[in-house]
Amino acid sequence: MTSTERRTVGALAGIFGLRLLGLFLILPVFVLYAENSLSGATPFLIGLALGVYGLTQALFQIPFGMLSDRWGRKPLIVIGLVIFALGSGIAAVSDSIHGVILGRMIQGMGAIAAVVLALTADLTREEQRTKAMALIGVTIGLVFMLSLVLGPLLNGWIGVKGIFWLTAVLALAGVGVVYWVPTPVAARRHRDVQLVPAQLAKVLANPVLLRLDAGIFVLHLVLTSMFVAVPLALVHEGGLAEAAHWKVYLPVIVLSVVGMAPLVILSARKHLIQKVFIVSIALVLLAQALFYFGHQSLPWLMFALWVFFVGFNTLEALLPSTVSRAAPADSKGTAMGVYNSFEFFGVFLGGTLGGWLYGAVGIGAVFQLCGALTLVWIVIVMTAPAPKLLDTRLLRVGPQTEDGAPALAKRLVGIAGVVEAIVVAEEGIAYLKVDHKKLDGDSLQQFSVATDLQ
Repeated sequence: MTSTERRTVGALAGIFGLRLLGLFLILPVFVLYAENSLSGATPFLIGLALGVYGLTQALFQIPFGMLSDRWGRKPLIVIGLVIFALGSGIAAVSDSIHGVILGRMIQGMGAIAAVVLALTADLTREEQRTKAMALIGVTIGLVFMLSLVLGPLLNGWIGVKGIFWLTAVLALAGVGVVYWVPTPVAARRHRDVQLVPAQLAKVLANPVLLRLDAGIFVLHLVLTSMFVAVPLALVHEGGLAEAAHWKVYLPVIVLSVVGMAPLVILSARKHLIQKVFIVSIALVLLAQALFYFGHQSLPWLMFALWVFFVGFNTLEALLPSTVSRAAPADSKGTAMGVYNSFEFFGVFLGGTLGGWLYGAVGIGAVFQLCGALTLVWIVIVMTAPAPKLLDTRLLRVGPQTEDGAPALAKRLVGIAGVVEAIVVAEEGIAYLKVDHKKLDGDSLQQFSVATDLQ
C-alpha cells in the first residue's frame, strides 16, 4: 500500500471501530441496567431496545449508500456519525425504556457502513482493495471482543448512562477523523464493494447466497438473544456481581481465539471449508445445550460461553469471505449488502424474541429458541452441496463498446482458470471469477491496460 492508502485504511478502520465500539459496549450490561433502572421496562421492551438498532440499520444502509454517490462519501459519513451521536445522547438522558428505544433506533439510522466501504474503494487501488477490506474486518472483530471486556468495566466506573455519553463522544471524534481522510477526486460505483439495486433480484434468487444469508441471520439472532439471557444468568443464577462480569468475558474471549485458530487454519484448504462450517455451527449448537442445562452454574456458564465464541468467531471470519467467493463476478458488493441486511435483521429479531421469551416463559426458553434455529441451520448446511468457491479478480480492460464487451467476456472465459467473466463497458473493467490453481496469468495479463489485478 502507498502512504495515502495506509492513511486512508487506518482512518476509516478507526471510524468503523469508534462507531461499533459504541454499539457493542452495552451488549453485556444493558439488560441488567434496564431491568433495575428504567421505568416501564418489561423483558420484551428491554430486548427490543437491545436489538432495534439492527432494524433501522438494515433499512437505512442502502439509502445512505445511494445518497453518498450523489452527495459525496465524507458528508454522508459525517451526517451518519452525528445522527448516531444524537441517538446516543437521547439514550443517555432517558430514564424510561421508551426513550432508550428511541435513542437506539436513531443510532441505527446513522448507517454509514456501506459508505465507509465505498470511500475505502474510492481511495485504494483494485489490487490493494481486498487487503484494505480485510484490515477493516479485523478491526471490527477486535472491537467486538474488546467491548465485551470493557463494557462491564466501564459500567462499574461510569454506568450505562456514561457509556451512552461515551459513545456519543466517540462518534463525534469520528467526525474529526473523517476530515483527516483524503477526499477522492471522484466517487465511482464499485460493484465489488457497493450494492447495485438492479442486481438485487439475481442475488436474492441465488440459493447458495441465500443459505449463507440465512446463516448470518441465525448467528446474530442467537448472539443478541444470548445477551438478553446470559447477563441475567450470571447475576441471578451464577451469583456474580455486575462489576465482575469482565472476569468471565476476558478469559473466555482470549481462550476462544486460541480455540478457533486450528479451525481457521484448516479452512484455508478449500476442500475442508464445508467441514469447518459444520463443526463451527455444531459448537454454537452445543453451547445452547450447555446454557440450557447448566445456566445455574457459573463454571458451566463460562464453559458454554467459551464453546459458543469458538464457533461464533470462526463463523464470523468464514461467512463474509465465503459470500464474497460464492457471489457472481459483478455482484460481490450487492451480495455483501444483502448479507449485511440479513445480519442486522437477525440482531433486531434476536433482541425482540429473546426479551419476549424471557418474559413469557423464562430464561431456558431463550436457549431453546437459539438451539432450535441453530439445529435448522446445521441441517441445511449438511444437506446442501458445498458451495463452489472461486476468487474474484478485477481486470482493467479500458473503455469498451456495448457490442465489444460481451465479445471480450467470451475471450476471457476461454483463458485457463477463468470460470466467469463480465465486462462492464462504461467502467472499462472485467469482473472475473477465477480458479487460481488453474489460472493462466500471463494470457490474462495480455488483456489488461494497467497492473491493477486483484
